[in-house]
Amino acid sequence: MEKRAGEAARRWLADQGVIQVRDGWVSDEKPDVVLTAGQVAHSYAADVFAEDVGAADQVQLAFGLLDLLDEYWVTYEIRIADDSEEGPLPADALWNGYRQRLEAESDAETVTYSLWVDWFEDHTTSDTAFAEVLGRDIERVVADRSEPLIRRARRVLECSGPVRWAVKEPTYRTAMRIPALHHAVFRGLLTSFHDLYGDLEPVAALALLDQLDLPTNTQHRAELHHVLTAGHRNHYRSSGAWETAVRSCF
Repeated sequence: MEKRAGEAARRWLADQGVIQVRDGWVSDEKPDVVLTAGQVAHSYAADVFAEDVGAADQVQLAFGLLDLLDEYWVTYEIRIADDSEEGPLPADALWNGYRQRLEAESDAETVTYSLWVDWFEDHTTSDTAFAEVLGRDIERVVADRSEPLIRRARRVLECSGPVRWAVKEPTYRTAMRIPALHHAVFRGLLTSFHDLYGDLEPVAALALLDQLDLPTNTQHRAELHHVLTAGHRNHYRSSGAWETAVRSCF
């Protein structure tokens, strides 16, 4: 899927006069100037949503451009298009695009970063985004336990810190039925405390933390246990709490 979408995007770029060379990309306008993937993304990603095709096809082309360039700016333009006067984008095309790439074996750092900063940190979109990429599927993940679904769940859990606690906590509890996801739940709890927009309930989070089967030397587990026991909700709203925990656990 990703390869086909990427090749479609490559053909689309060629129609815009942009082709890949050994050291980067060149355009018909300035054939002697080698462009980086980031420069191509900044110059052309928005143009995808001006194409005279259906919105779902625009989304598919944009994700193909992401596959080809692996640049965050492409995902940023997807978010902007969804929030534009012509938006929202078709939900099936949008979230299928995210789910497919979260399940893929290839690196998904750009996709998870986009989820984190563009969708999860914005509380007007985080509930829906989290539900679409994992919340509605978590029971299927537990029942199926296929590698792609486990991979998607792990990636989403690890970047889910900004999602409202009431939304993500049931998913955390269900995910804990899969031992392979325990560390991802831990990372979710840790970022829920440390992220500027992170959200958790200390008592409930501590109960989950105590049920996780983690190596005894798991980094920051003791410190997280300390701050949750003390009732702290967020690093930035409890000045000095983490530093005190580090000293206490040293």
